[in-house]
Amino acid sequence: MKLRADQQGLRGLPMPLWLQGAVESLQAVLLSAVIAIVPIAAVWLTGGFGSLPVDQGARLAGQAWLLAHGVPLHLSGAGLSPAGGAAPSSSVLSLIPLGFTLVPFLLSWRAGRRLARASYADTLWQAILGAAGMYALAGFATAFVCSTPDVSASSGLGASVPLIPVVLGLVIGARREAGSWTRLIGVDAVDWIARTGQYSRWTGSYFWAVIRAGFVAAVAAFGLACALLALDLAIRWADVVTVYEALGAGGVGGGALTLAQLGYMPNLAVWTLGWSSGAGVVLGSGSTAGALTTAAGPLPPIPVLAAIPTSSVPLASAAVVLAVLAGVLGGWWFQRAGEDHLDEWLAIKIPARWFTATVSALVLGLLVGAVAGAMCAGAAWLAGGSAGVGRFTVLGPNPLLMLIWVGAEVAVGAVIGYALGPWLERGQLARTSAESVS
Repeated sequence: MKLRADQQGLRGLPMPLWLQGAVESLQAVLLSAVIAIVPIAAVWLTGGFGSLPVDQGARLAGQAWLLAHGVPLHLSGAGLSPAGGAAPSSSVLSLIPLGFTLVPFLLSWRAGRRLARASYADTLWQAILGAAGMYALAGFATAFVCSTPDVSASSGLGASVPLIPVVLGLVIGARREAGSWTRLIGVDAVDWIARTGQYSRWTGSYFWAVIRAGFVAAVAAFGLACALLALDLAIRWADVVTVYEALGAGGVGGGALTLAQLGYMPNLAVWTLGWSSGAGVVLGSGSTAGALTTAAGPLPPIPVLAAIPTSSVPLASAAVVLAVLAGVLGGWWFQRAGEDHLDEWLAIKIPARWFTATVSALVLGLLVGAVAGAMCAGAAWLAGGSAGVGRFTVLGPNPLLMLIWVGAEVAVGAVIGYALGPWLERGQLARTSAESVS
């Protein structure tokens, strides 16, 4: 990108990389702000907010922008005291709409690719630093300007928390454009690994394959949970429509409400995984829903929440098989990767094959289950939070229970997939040979 003195094709001054990064980041800020402003402006123009002044509507859009980037909002106002009377209270709104968080991430991913094309390996940091600085400045200014006595955000968190999805998107986009970490940062990792010992390379290859198998299992569990969520919405669609009709929000209000619910769809998918695995989903203080046990109280009138099973459902306990199936896929993938160096080492040291095969399968199941469970626990931590209203200050799956339940179920499935892998591969090879002969 060049700074030109005119539009006649004459060469001008080259744009500094930090400035180009700032420009790319500013584009991401403006585009993500549009998504927050447009629905709020539409509701305001149709009178959905009553006599709300323009400046307060603009601050509301800025607060929505901060929440979409993961910045918690502090709510202050009249609440209910433990004795039941009205009393000043404060709470935190920290339930992040992960669907909207993907917007700055994807915009930063695009910016990272563009900056990688304009930089060398040893100068890319300048572009990323400029982009991060611009985004931090935008977050700081938004938190400072949009804070009110009722809803406020920390300026420090407003400047730092949005950098998490932004910098992650910049780095992943730059890596995607460069094609390898070597071209991106100028360090040849392959050459460094080649200088290590054989056992070190085997150990590294084994654990790297385990991490990837755990990732495959976690993604498969999340995908199966998404399918279960879609099926549940289809079955309970009449209940969802009934809540829409009871709200009477109108066309614009209903559209804005639908858009807000779409922003929380990734959260609901993680909640579905917690529900199906047996870890359960906390729906407010003292209220839990799960495939094995359910003790749920009344829910707020949000249409999508009408699809949450709040009572015992026949055959609901069969949903725990989803995480097991995901583990089977992870174990099979590990078998196909061909990096089972632990089993090879045990076979060399101990001649009893029945013992070495059992030990390697159990160790693999524990490791893959731990990796997948940790990833799902991280997703549960991101997908949960506080709505800042009444008893709904605790929402989402418990990360520790998600780690235990999903980890255990994936571990069982990984052992099964690891054991069935050779038989499945043998059948596939037999079919391939038959087709080649014919």
